[in-house]
Amino acid sequence: MSNQQQRSIWRPYCQMKTAPPPLEIVSAHDFELTTADGRSLIDGMASWWSVCHGYNHPHVVESVSQQLAKMPHVMFGGITHEPAERLAARLAALLPADLNHVFFADSGSVAVEVAMKMAVGYWRRRGQANRQRFLSFTHAYHGDTTGAMSLCDPQRSMHADYGKAILSQFHCPLPVDEITEDACHQLLSVHQGEVAGIFIEPLVQGAGGMRFHSASTVSRIRRLCDEHEVLMIADEIATGFGRTGTMFAIDACDVVPDIICLGKALTAGTMTMAVSVACGRVFDAFWSDRTGDALMHGPTFMANPLACAAANASLDLFESEPRVEQAHSMELKLRMGLSPARSLPGVVDVRCRGAIGVIQVESLHDVEELRQNLVDAGVWLRPFGDCVYVTPPLNLPDPLVEQLCNTIVDVMGKRQPIRLS
Repeated sequence: MSNQQQRSIWRPYCQMKTAPPPLEIVSAHDFELTTADGRSLIDGMASWWSVCHGYNHPHVVESVSQQLAKMPHVMFGGITHEPAERLAARLAALLPADLNHVFFADSGSVAVEVAMKMAVGYWRRRGQANRQRFLSFTHAYHGDTTGAMSLCDPQRSMHADYGKAILSQFHCPLPVDEITEDACHQLLSVHQGEVAGIFIEPLVQGAGGMRFHSASTVSRIRRLCDEHEVLMIADEIATGFGRTGTMFAIDACDVVPDIICLGKALTAGTMTMAVSVACGRVFDAFWSDRTGDALMHGPTFMANPLACAAANASLDLFESEPRVEQAHSMELKLRMGLSPARSLPGVVDVRCRGAIGVIQVESLHDVEELRQNLVDAGVWLRPFGDCVYVTPPLNLPDPLVEQLCNTIVDVMGKRQPIRLS
């Protein structure tokens, strides 16, 4: 790849002037990436959580190929098609209670924005038009588009620089105990007439630092929503489809949100698509004889037939193969494999949940060097903040799980300690 070709692309999450050249990948199969120079790397990230069944699963490939031959795309305004109808019905059947109304979007951030519009529109149609703001939590991350950015932690997220350029929301610590629950209660009591909904990443806060919380915390948030009559919106873009050891993280919490956002693994990492799924009472607020009561949103590629075919094929695999059980059992394997890192200098914590493993350190001052050392050892990861984390395909075979963990611990054990002088 020429220098000019590299400069033609503005790359994500990096300083273009100083970042090393990106790693060129020429193919991906099963659980490995192949580089331009012929090396094979275990993908410990499943391409940002999304490749839940591994790359190029034959059933997904066949389903997408068949759909491509028939109809790769058609607009969804005034038109419908079987792959979308089938996918919506299957998602509704998988989700708890009456989370039955599926709105298709084209990325996780857009699904979050749609959920925001659903919530604000719901209250407007209920005669409470002042409810236009949201509560989210310390270390939250909900996406990179303008509305989604406003829900991210205003001090600690990558979007802190945008300040007054984005919407103003409410933020407080997660209600992990009675003290923090009371703080949320007080905030909602003061601003109840302004708050449309509470956004939560159930069980795992992802890009905010790979932080875990308990099912009881999610239950506290549901209780706060009920007490203060605000909508609960679960952002399961990252945690949905088995990642935490249940099909959805809310399944482990015995909680039903009013809206849930799903993406990433929805299409098995094949192409971009996301959904915002609303409960009956939210949908019913828009059910009207007046055109002006419609939800005015419609991405060009929403319900893209190719993406729907991939998503339906992925759900087939969740039905025919023990994918959720594999994710659940991977927690113990990751815990055992990464636990030796606890004794390494600078390691603060090692924690695992489902098919997520995290090594938290005091500082990642050498993130680019560490990433390169991992590549040299045959593993692809993207450490960030103060975390080295893995989110591999849910069906990563045991020998590769062991190799992945051993490599990470070995490479981290060779890091140079920080010099404080």
